[in-house]
Amino acid sequence: MLTRFILLIAVSVCFGGSAFSAERPNILFILADDVGQEVLGCYGGQSYATPHLDELARTGMMFRHGFSMPVCHPTRLTLMTGKYPFRHGQVTWGDFPKTEESTTWSNRMTENGYATYIAGKWQLCLLRDDPLHPRRLGFQHSDLFGWHEGPRFYEPMIYHDGQVREDTIGHYGPDLYVRGLIEFMKTNRERPFLAYYSMAVCHEVTDDLETPVPHGPFGRYDNYAEMVAEMDRNVGRLVVALNAFGLREKTLVVFTADNGTPPEIIIRADGKKLIRESVVSKQNGLLVPGGKKKLTDDGTNVPLIANWPGTIRPGQIIDDLVDMSDYLPTFIELSGGKLPQDREIDGVSFASRLLGTGPSPRQWAYAEEAVLPKPGGVEPDGTSSGLRWVRTARWKLYNDGRLYDLQTDLQERYPISQDQNGSETRAAREQLQAAFKELGLKSRSESCSRS
Repeated sequence: MLTRFILLIAVSVCFGGSAFSAERPNILFILADDVGQEVLGCYGGQSYATPHLDELARTGMMFRHGFSMPVCHPTRLTLMTGKYPFRHGQVTWGDFPKTEESTTWSNRMTENGYATYIAGKWQLCLLRDDPLHPRRLGFQHSDLFGWHEGPRFYEPMIYHDGQVREDTIGHYGPDLYVRGLIEFMKTNRERPFLAYYSMAVCHEVTDDLETPVPHGPFGRYDNYAEMVAEMDRNVGRLVVALNAFGLREKTLVVFTADNGTPPEIIIRADGKKLIRESVVSKQNGLLVPGGKKKLTDDGTNVPLIANWPGTIRPGQIIDDLVDMSDYLPTFIELSGGKLPQDREIDGVSFASRLLGTGPSPRQWAYAEEAVLPKPGGVEPDGTSSGLRWVRTARWKLYNDGRLYDLQTDLQERYPISQDQNGSETRAAREQLQAAFKELGLKSRSESCSRS
């Protein structure tokens, strides 16, 4: 599954700097925070209204098998580098490996002549310690809330290009993030751009400040349903803006999420005490508790919608596998980057699927739990440290040897033991053991079978 490709070092002369090319779309990449598939109506969700997202799915393509890590920082690390978290050794929360800074997909897009901007959540460092970090990672402009430094919603603490803004009193954060994105797209409508909306919704408020962040106008924080409504409304605002600027057919819109829905959120502060409420959603007639932090589908199988009028045929439901490492090579290819050689990544471009020329070549997907890995991510016997899986659409193998047939056991209640192997099961186990080996890891079942 490892793919090699050349990351362009300079802008190709043939693209002429700022001139727009139909082969190089604008990219509006929207990453929702803490949103599982069960939240969206187009995925069978019944608890919330998501008309704008449902319309993007109806008029574009919806993926059944888009995978994230079970929590946010590992997902964002994988997105930016095209490499799985264990590749980076001991990376802690709010940390980013310096060796990867110059090779992020945003830096490659900049070098390919794209204007770049990010609004919303950063989380790859504490901005007070390194306020120009987003710029080093390739974003020419940014409006980002101070993660674990201040509010993200009401009267937010926002860094604009590295400086704390002083104009947010009385404002709601998501309105300011969307306003920044719209102004960026308007300013750069004559050249290709990457607009990255790293949403604050639907994540709860920061929970580790000495004084809790301010309540909203109702004397509490937004509940989950209110945040879902805000998420959908903001997507609609951005699509309307693209239409108004005449950019709709020139822009690929991608919507996904960093992990599944949380099992509970903070709803208000009572002094310094934070009061929480559970989050349970209905999907296709079933109640689905939030699965964030779990490696099950509820925690890692996130919504993925792609919409590009005139290029993506409407009404498609796609069974290709996509994981978070795939966005880097996909966006590089669409922006004019060329394949293969010089830098190893885990990602596989699915540009062919978006362009309608063929399915993604990815054969299996990968995710891991959020633990501090040992250097190199492996134990002395060669097995991987921390729980992780490789999977196809149907079969899922954990590194502790548990194999599941998700076609009949989506909730992973009945692991298939080694002595239950029929020919189909045996072939699936062997395929996924080979995937672990390709990653440079071993599963426990492989270790046992050779001992």
